[in-house]
Amino acid sequence: MTRPPALRWSVDGCTIAAALEVVSDRSTVLVMREVLTGVRRFDDIRVRTGMPRQVLSTRLARLVSEGLLRRHPYQEPGQRPRHEYRLTEKGFDLYPVVVALLDWGNCYLAGPGGPPIEFQHRACGALVHTVLRCEAGHDISQPRDVLPHPGPGARECLT
Repeated sequence: MTRPPALRWSVDGCTIAAALEVVSDRSTVLVMREVLTGVRRFDDIRVRTGMPRQVLSTRLARLVSEGLLRRHPYQEPGQRPRHEYRLTEKGFDLYPVVVALLDWGNCYLAGPGGPPIEFQHRACGALVHTVLRCEAGHDISQPRDVLPHPGPGARECLT
């Protein structure tokens, strides 16, 4: 059997691994789900995710420090000033990742009543799904139609 060509290239500096360092734990993805669906305030996020306060506080601080969220001050009448969390451009760029997870979960893990959440296109009401498309504009329907190849930052393995 021939060895896969990918084994010739180092995975040092892999951007998938780097991205997972930022967003791979369940709590982080759930926080992003909430903010992407318009839930921005600490207590609302805490109730919807079921996270302990300290865990949520740590996750929000990490997402702010990574530049995915920004803190925005608000104050309810008679209350102390607080912050809500809003997406940055970097945070909005994770939207397709969350939709892809939702698509996969809705397909394989939804209960008998169907999925509890779907995303709709605001303009027409149709459901939104992730689509793979090459830079030339071709939709890709089969994963086997994609070939991995070394990028400009790739380095050949020394062993």
